[in-house]
Amino acid sequence: MKNIYVTQPTLPPLEEFIPYLEQIWENKILTNGGTFHQQLEQALCDYLGVKHLALFTNGTIALITALQALRITGEVITTPYSFVATAHSLLWNGIKPVFVDIDPISLNLDPAKIEAAITPQTTAIMPVHCYGYPCDVKRIQAIADNYNLKVIYDAAHAFGVKNQDGGILNHGDLSVLSFHATKVFNTFEGGAIICPDEKTKRRIDHLKNFGFVDEVTVVAAGINGKMSEINAAFGLLQLKGIDEALAKRQAIDAHYREGLKDIAGIRCADSGSYVANYAYFPIFVEKNRDALYETLKENGIFGRRYFYPLISDFPMYRGLPSAAPSNLPIARKTSEEVICLPIYPELSHDSQDKIINLILEHHSWRG
Repeated sequence: MKNIYVTQPTLPPLEEFIPYLEQIWENKILTNGGTFHQQLEQALCDYLGVKHLALFTNGTIALITALQALRITGEVITTPYSFVATAHSLLWNGIKPVFVDIDPISLNLDPAKIEAAITPQTTAIMPVHCYGYPCDVKRIQAIADNYNLKVIYDAAHAFGVKNQDGGILNHGDLSVLSFHATKVFNTFEGGAIICPDEKTKRRIDHLKNFGFVDEVTVVAAGINGKMSEINAAFGLLQLKGIDEALAKRQAIDAHYREGLKDIAGIRCADSGSYVANYAYFPIFVEKNRDALYETLKENGIFGRRYFYPLISDFPMYRGLPSAAPSNLPIARKTSEEVICLPIYPELSHDSQDKIINLILEHHSWRG
């Protein structure tokens, strides 16, 4: 059996993509908000149930721009349990990250720990919908309202996720998506900012295009964050198959849960009561996580210890007072136990059974 990686991009048949490429060649518009770019923005608004959406070349540039759009400065409260782009976007804007521990069930920023981290320099909260599991958006918003703070959600994992109030992307001042090749919905590389109103979208569109309003007018020190027509076209094609892909992911998730439920020392993440997108399948290994990780790798199963190390452990962050290990016990424990198992629409039950049996054998041998 060939190697199995934690994720693989879903690629439509090449012959379905060729007509899009032919139209791009015929239009001779490769970027700068072409036809496919405009179509994808509208299609995603319709699918996700949001009013305004600005496409970006990737999720990291979108995060950096979201902070610029809201003129965030000073300190921002965020999670150490995420991909480094979350905190990096703050540093790129000259903002000090303040790390707060996570909730042991949702694995998201713990609302009960936020208020103690607020200082006179705090201007915003940047939570992450980790693995696509929704944050406690109501409690976070209540804190933000009480202290007059902005809320920017890193929703890189949360495409299409819904809670009891509807789409999770409609919460906060802005939400930022990633369309990287490893995501549930991808455009090879890409991202987006969910905007609450036309005025905010207009500012963001200026910021992602060097600050240009027209040929001779620049209103802000913007950046080049535009999505190309090729990426947008691929997104339109991907969107056609997204519901089928999500259904396959759901079946894979259920198969893992059934196969792993009786293995001592292995815990699956809480499936919750929300509409999930099954973006990741993390398990938590009570003892000797790294030994199981190596056993899987030796057998051609390439999972990820995602997120390990914590962001707060990297050199540019570990000197911050909020990065002290004693401040982040739940995040540290989670980071030392997690392995994200392979999950993507083409993953067969036979391949899953190989993974499950390896985990079972490993734990039986270890005792």
